[in-house]
Amino acid sequence: MNYKTVLIILVSIFLHGCDPKITKNKEMSFIINDRYSNSGFALIYNDDLKNIRKIENRSLNIYHKSLKKKSKVKITNPINGNSLIAEVKSNKVKFSNFYNSILSPRIAEDLKLNINEPYIEITLISNDSTFVAKKAKTFDEESKVAEKAPIDGIQINDLNTKKVNKKFKKKNIFSYSIKVADFYYRDTALLMLGRIEKELSIKKISIIKLSKTKYRLLIGPFNDIKSLQKNFDKMNSLNFENLEVLKNV
Repeated sequence: MNYKTVLIILVSIFLHGCDPKITKNKEMSFIINDRYSNSGFALIYNDDLKNIRKIENRSLNIYHKSLKKKSKVKITNPINGNSLIAEVKSNKVKFSNFYNSILSPRIAEDLKLNINEPYIEITLISNDSTFVAKKAKTFDEESKVAEKAPIDGIQINDLNTKKVNKKFKKKNIFSYSIKVADFYYRDTALLMLGRIEKELSIKKISIIKLSKTKYRLLIGPFNDIKSLQKNFDKMNSLNFENLEVLKNV
């Protein structure tokens, strides 16, 4: 079965709008959002990358496989909340499907990405998007907002009733899952789960109920990038259009 063809057919029958769309055929009830968004690992450009067209180090440009050239995107570091606006320089550059984009070194630096774990979220924005209104905001201003966000921690009262704040920084543990798709019906998610187990011999699959009409099919968790990429590449062989990598929290 060609899953890419199925997804193209599904998308073609949706109406345009901002709300999630659902197919009316129970056997193929994917939930797909009109606005492109993807969470996963980025590849940070460096001169050692072979057969990759150069990205200027100080630019706010990215390479992406499916978004149109000159598209504006919001790139977010989910770990610290930092974000900025970048532009797609080309969609003709070939690189592994495991990476959702190639970033300039400046973007990685400004977002304070972990070089060994460059996890990002990309969201396509348009001229009438609410993100554009924030485009003039400098990265420094966005950083100040992020710095004001509450820090995880607990309050401990000592025997003298003095309040002492102890702040604990969360340890960054490598734990990710592959999001296959969201489904309107649980039966459909189960059907897809069975096909993946049969065709790809992947066993670490689960269905998460997000609401009465939204069931998420996940593969994982994975605690190292090699096994994550291996299973991602397996799933990619089924030609899914927008596989995502989600950080487990």
